[in-house]
Amino acid sequence: MTTSAVGGATPRAGNGADVRTLGDLTPRNGSPSLAPSANGAHPSPDAAPVRSAAAPAPVGVSLVIPARNEARNIGWVLEQIPDCVDEVLLVDGGSRDSTVLMAERTLPHVRVVTQDGPGKGNALRTGFRHATGELVVMMDADGSMSPAEIPHYLHFLDNGYDFVKGSRFIAGGGSLDITALRRAGNLALLTAVRSLYHTTITDLCYGFCAFRRVFLDHLDLRSDGFEIETEMVLHALKAGLRIAEVPSLELPRRSGRSNLHTFRDGARVLNVVLQERKRPATQSPRSR
Repeated sequence: MTTSAVGGATPRAGNGADVRTLGDLTPRNGSPSLAPSANGAHPSPDAAPVRSAAAPAPVGVSLVIPARNEARNIGWVLEQIPDCVDEVLLVDGGSRDSTVLMAERTLPHVRVVTQDGPGKGNALRTGFRHATGELVVMMDADGSMSPAEIPHYLHFLDNGYDFVKGSRFIAGGGSLDITALRRAGNLALLTAVRSLYHTTITDLCYGFCAFRRVFLDHLDLRSDGFEIETEMVLHALKAGLRIAEVPSLELPRRSGRSNLHTFRDGARVLNVVLQERKRPATQSPRSR
């Protein structure tokens, strides 16, 4: 199987990426390789309380999962986490149900962190700040993303890429959850990004990503809402990181209702796309 990559061997800061073709590669878990192309991420300043007594020793792979009122879903997610993950951080957004209790009963060594502000973006930045792994993976708590896909993301980080993002719109990917309205909105925003940033990415608003923590400060994440997923991609492109995109299957949310608001959050994503175009890039070591 061949794989395509955004950024190739010589990524360029501030302007898109060429498409490269890689040969067959074998991920660390021995499963077949999947397609690539993607970008990076970064945290915020304030500290948030952690429910563990002592600071953990550095580990290899950290998984950050933001959650708010996901008691019916979080157990399934945590049960599926593969052995290649060394540290799991659940970032709780003030859940009123038994999300934290279910997480601790399902995975006793889970680190529960309380986010220090509202929104998914704030939760992720909080989690990134507390993660100790060299490689950081982020995914949702609602069961729409399968932890079994994590080794494919790590595979490309192990093979020279800096940021790996999932795509529902390349061969091998798909969505059993996206509505026609959201699909149209995603396509419109993606078209704008591909034109403005000269990139070939295939999915913009999907929060299953992995990156090297060493590049966190170069990505300067600031968003508090769902638009952080777009901000991560744009900052990684502008920083000149090596990006890979892997096919991912988006599953239906297992229970409950999504916190996503199509028009409001779509407008916030568009604002990020336009505003980031005006800001200077934060240069990474890759682009110097």
